[in-house]
Amino acid sequence: MPDRVPQPVQRRLPTQEARDLLDLVRELARQEIAPQTAEQEAEGRFPREIFTLLSESGLLGLPYDEEHGGGGQPYEVYLQVLEELAAARLTVGLGVSVHSLACHGTAVFGSEKQRAEHLPAMLGGGLLGAYCLSEPSSGSDAASLRTRAVRSGDDWILEGTKAWITHGGIADFYTVLARTGGPGARGITAFLVPGDAEGLSAAAPERKMGMNGSVTAQVHFDGVRVADSRRLGEEGQGFAVALSALDSGRLGIAACAIGVAQAALDEALAFTAGRRQFGRPVVDFQGLRFMLADMATQLEAGRALYLSAARLRDEGLPFSKEAAMAKLFCTDTAMRVTTDAVQLLGGYGYTADFPAERYLREAKVLQIVEGTNQIQRMVVARHLAGPESR
Repeated sequence: MPDRVPQPVQRRLPTQEARDLLDLVRELARQEIAPQTAEQEAEGRFPREIFTLLSESGLLGLPYDEEHGGGGQPYEVYLQVLEELAAARLTVGLGVSVHSLACHGTAVFGSEKQRAEHLPAMLGGGLLGAYCLSEPSSGSDAASLRTRAVRSGDDWILEGTKAWITHGGIADFYTVLARTGGPGARGITAFLVPGDAEGLSAAAPERKMGMNGSVTAQVHFDGVRVADSRRLGEEGQGFAVALSALDSGRLGIAACAIGVAQAALDEALAFTAGRRQFGRPVVDFQGLRFMLADMATQLEAGRALYLSAARLRDEGLPFSKEAAMAKLFCTDTAMRVTTDAVQLLGGYGYTADFPAERYLREAKVLQIVEGTNQIQRMVVARHLAGPESR
């Protein structure tokens, strides 16, 4: 069964430009994304043509400065665009979030020359990015990464393997965190690596529980030579680059989670209104109505939480704790809402003929990526009580 077109969500947007932008995204989702989602996810096909269209439409650089080809939109607006895209297809919404994450190091820590040289193509020139932090032996403990960059004249030579890389093997550029110094966070540096660099290769894509259309793969760096002009920030500043990007990226995941939850709620509402038992629509039964009410309430609470964090970011205020809270709550909410949606559809919810089972499988990964929800709890607790005594 084709995916249901996401229902419009009542939103408070700061400008008429933002309202027009959301209307454009909804129309694009309705016409270009949703009709192909079920078939392409079942086939495991990555929709590169959709990302080309998003780039041409100015939707791959929304939160970045217009000076370098970005959309100049506040995060409050950008995240609501992500939510709409994820409601139509998580592969697309999450892919846009990852691309934005990959651009962050250049946009925020790059020199003016680097921004002028690279950002226009990254933000609106049809390129697709990937972000390389995790490794086979370092996920949550990112500061222990082993990929190494060694100085060679005016270049750096990269050796190592990155893991769980969204767009691994198909990206046009990679933001890579590598060790240039001693152990720990202070020995890490960030680099902007071209996707066609000699010595860069990708393993076969991972076989995943969900998001089959999104390519996730290990990326190998076998003597990859990168010019020092592609170093982002100072030597040893890489972990700060990574953390800065992750705070923003966690909000992207939160918005995507609410998009998936909204799609699941829409599906459950439509099904229970059309399904009749005992002579009346099942939505008339109080037990089911209460489930729907709880789903909608949790969803709205999550949306309010990620938007509150986004507004802090837009005002230049600290938002790390709030980003962790939003990622934690919104992804847990997506898991609850999609589980309840399957339950409300009964046996139909367990079949691939309806998208509810796919939403459930997709929601699970959102509790893991960009820092597991256990890590988010650690981040929140650290802000509340201070670092643990040693």
